[in-house]
Amino acid sequence: MEMKRVSAGSLRAIGYDESNRLLRVELGNGTLVEYSGVSSDTWRRFSSSSSMWSFFRDNIEENYSERQVR
Repeated sequence: MEMKRVSAGSLRAIGYDESNRLLRVELGNGTLVEYSGVSSDTWRRFSSSSSMWSFFRDNIEENYSERQVR
């Protein structure tokens, strides 16, 4: 999965696998977390949001099951 570097709150990189509906985020402390079941529409709105950190907290962090990768 290709990761895009970002600087938004605690987010440092984001990536999305559309075929598996899997979102991956890297946090400032080096933690890598995957969220499953994320729609391509949610990814599009998240990745283009002017307030990415707020969008992540409000629409992804609490709404999708997560798995810590690293």
